[in-house]
Amino acid sequence: MIEISKRLLRIAGRTNARYNLINEGDKILLGLSGGKDSLSLAHVLKHMQRVAPFDFEFKAVTIAYGMGEDLQALHNHCIEHEIDHEIVDTKIFDLAQDKIRENSSFCSFFSRMRRGALYTYALEHGYRKLALAHHLDDAVESFFMNFSHNGALRSMPPIYKAQNGLWVIRPLIHVRERQLRDCANDAHMPIIGDEACPAMRFDVKMPIMRARTKEMLIGMEKENPDLFISLKKAFENIQTSSFSDVRFLEQ
Repeated sequence: MIEISKRLLRIAGRTNARYNLINEGDKILLGLSGGKDSLSLAHVLKHMQRVAPFDFEFKAVTIAYGMGEDLQALHNHCIEHEIDHEIVDTKIFDLAQDKIRENSSFCSFFSRMRRGALYTYALEHGYRKLALAHHLDDAVESFFMNFSHNGALRSMPPIYKAQNGLWVIRPLIHVRERQLRDCANDAHMPIIGDEACPAMRFDVKMPIMRARTKEMLIGMEKENPDLFISLKKAFENIQTSSFSDVRFLEQ
């Protein structure tokens, strides 16, 4: 059994309790990429199954793009730790070669296709909730990218209902990325890294917006060590009345 830090488990437990993410009888699908975040979430959910005062089931599903990924070590790890796991083969890689133009961005395409495959599997197999392993760093980076590049104050909610009726939950949304990195490294998890990234097979420009945002936040946190604590509170204390109504101003 893999040991998960008590602090990480405590944060995930509080998030679950506050936002009512997982309940009695829930059937949850976990999107398992094999990276440090989703692997850590798989073990957090397994721990919750053992200790929670309610029963729920979850299954981890890995979407294979169809480019010859070697996912056997990941599958063996799940079997060893009694995590129900399935690899779903797709033709996303072949489709991308027709859809993605030379020197164009690819991340959003693969993200949409992977999410679509997870949605389809969940709906076809009777899952009510889809668990994703986004963490606080992801939420903060998305917030800064949205308002600085897209003109929107938007981030990643702990739970929301998709148009197809599925509930999307993020049990790790208040956990820092470094905690998940330490968790995966300390437990010697078989992390899948950049070798499985489709970008390695395409002549496309590498995405730089998130990398630059991450670097900016590293600098900001050095100046203000409580930055992420403050931002987490801010996400829970949005005062919409402080924003002007553009329609009113235009009258």
